[in-house]
Amino acid sequence: MKNIKDSFANPNIKVPFFTPSLSTSDKKAVLDALNGKLLTNGPKLIKFENQFRKFVNSKYSVGVSNATAALHLSLKVLGIGKNDEVIVPNMTFVATANAVLLAGAKPVLADVEEDTMNISPESILSNISNKTKAIMPVHFAGRSCDMTKIMKIAKSYKLFVVEDCAHAIGTKFKKKHVGTFGDCGCFSFYPTKNITTLEGGMVISNNKKIAENTRIARNHGITHSLTERYSKGFPWDYEIDDAGYNYRLDEIRATLGLSQLKKIQIMNKKRRDAFKYYNKFLKNITGVSIPNEKNLNDHACHLYVLRILKNKFPISRNQLFKKLLSAGIRTTVHYKPLNKFLIYRKLGITRDKLENSNKLYDEIISLPLYPDIKKQEQDVVIKTIISIQKNL
Repeated sequence: MKNIKDSFANPNIKVPFFTPSLSTSDKKAVLDALNGKLLTNGPKLIKFENQFRKFVNSKYSVGVSNATAALHLSLKVLGIGKNDEVIVPNMTFVATANAVLLAGAKPVLADVEEDTMNISPESILSNISNKTKAIMPVHFAGRSCDMTKIMKIAKSYKLFVVEDCAHAIGTKFKKKHVGTFGDCGCFSFYPTKNITTLEGGMVISNNKKIAENTRIARNHGITHSLTERYSKGFPWDYEIDDAGYNYRLDEIRATLGLSQLKKIQIMNKKRRDAFKYYNKFLKNITGVSIPNEKNLNDHACHLYVLRILKNKFPISRNQLFKKLLSAGIRTTVHYKPLNKFLIYRKLGITRDKLENSNKLYDEIISLPLYPDIKKQEQDVVIKTIISIQKNL
């Protein structure tokens, strides 16, 4: 089993889609944290929140159990609920829309730009109604949305902006870190993300009230922290202003986050280097379209998404997926558009034709990309795609 690279124990896999980048220092930090006397709502979480806040240059940050919780809490704290509408991109992970449904509101599906795969400002405009309360832009694959245009729309229509930054730890727009443009920014520390706490997330904001209410809501709505309750008076004598959730981030995961955050610049550079390596050798293949490198230094390079152009490449995207898998290469698609799911057709709102996202869905394929990917592994991917293109 030691020589098996695949997360799913397939011995035929030569190049996994992803492998975690966990160092000896990460593991030691976690083991040390297990010796702590307070394993949740403790000093490591506070330190992680402060370090992350400094990294993104926001005034406040609140650690939570995952990015879905971050999105849900943000909507709740902003007062978004029943009969409200929130505009989301059609091309995103289901968590974006699920958070809207969990808040009691309706996700409105907007189209994306064909070149960036980010939410289209034009589509946002066409989807605004008298029930619209917020825009939820997703910085897809690590590339920033056009926040100048989105914030201008939000200001004109008095809308909240909750940035989904799950792919975007290290992403900047005009030298400013994403998540700091809107009312809230929500980050993910899932294992495949640019840093991981295994599971975990973060809400950032420059609004003190939003941050304080998020902090309370993540812990059942209890108005005092665990340390505050046990520092004076009776620890059981606390108040709850509003029903909250158990969305806490524990000390063990916060400790791992602290250790990973120290290496974020190095890991993101490795991702960028791998991104550029793919582009260098795939750019001249007939029938494929590579992601552009515009402002690449401000791009988190979370995913490498290749387009397989219909009627130009000899086989379809689905056929390529199968051939790459047969050659021992794992790939996937980010994402199946929301309008393809029955739940969002029933509970969401679609006013747009969603032409770009539906077209892209038939063409895109995500190639293996992670900080520790070797050039030899990338060469296997590149040579296999070239061979398929030439021999069919």
